[in-house]
Amino acid sequence: MAFLAVPLIGLLTKVSWGTLWQDLTTPVALDALKLSLVCSLWATGLSLILGVPLAWVLARTQLPGRNLVRALAILPMVLPPVVGGVALLLAFGRDGLLGRPLYSLFGIQFPFTTAGAVLAETFVAMPFLIITVEAALHSMDGRYEEAAANLGAGRWRTFRHVTLPIIAPSLIAGAALTWARALGEFGATITFAGNIQGRTQTLPLAVYLELQSNEGVAIAMSLALLTFSIVVLVALRGRWLGAIRR
Repeated sequence: MAFLAVPLIGLLTKVSWGTLWQDLTTPVALDALKLSLVCSLWATGLSLILGVPLAWVLARTQLPGRNLVRALAILPMVLPPVVGGVALLLAFGRDGLLGRPLYSLFGIQFPFTTAGAVLAETFVAMPFLIITVEAALHSMDGRYEEAAANLGAGRWRTFRHVTLPIIAPSLIAGAALTWARALGEFGATITFAGNIQGRTQTLPLAVYLELQSNEGVAIAMSLALLTFSIVVLVALRGRWLGAIRR
């Protein structure tokens, strides 16, 4: 526990509390904070749209090659983020597999744009939602869904009125973890989207840059990220995970 706590204590001892507010309201910090919130919320929304159906398929169907699909779905959790950024660049870059036709036909490009930062954060963070929701679907009592089906409810109605309310605590927990992971994403974002202030420079990227020139601002932004993370984890432990156990 001491090994885990000492680095955090070291960070807290270096915070310049007297100029903390001034450091957090510098143009670099404010731009990075605003962009981080926008990108992480978009990434969480995309993860819900794409991840929940995938989790349902993995938990409720006998999809051929399901184990392989599951492995691919959670691969970004163990893949080095910079490798994920390279993969995104080769897929969605201007000369990438999908990026080239998107740019030549529609003028759409992702690298060095805010949309690219959202894409990178979604790629890295979505597995947290998938494994949380899939685990909840596996653990819930299937008799409720069977009863709804016997009463004439279709799959979509059963999902909306039976399945979704039951797994709601896990869905909220997964979304919160996804948001926190997206907020702290660094490697894939800087590799794929770059580090441009006001466009792709999120808080972790700003910390990396400011640490070389303005340590006080970097430490203040690090404290902000630490606070966000602690709030999410405490909220999960105190409310949503407790609801799952009940």
